Amino acid sequence: MEKKFYLSSTDKKLGGVCGGLAEYFSVDSLIVRLAFVALVLGWGSGLLLYLLLWILAPKKTEQ
Repeated sequence: MEKKFYLSSTDKKLGGVCGGLAEYFSVDSLIVRLAFVALVLGWGSGLLLYLLLWILAPKKTEQ
């Protein structure tokens, strides 16, 4: 089975991006959220990346 990135419908605070990335990489979602905060505060690219992923990533459909 191929692993794909989806927005999380259960582990989300805003759009489900961090929760989806955490599920994809099998890490805690807090680590992913802290990484995005560091990117936003450090270089400002985290906000753009988050928005792009939120817009472009598919939502996971329950089967």
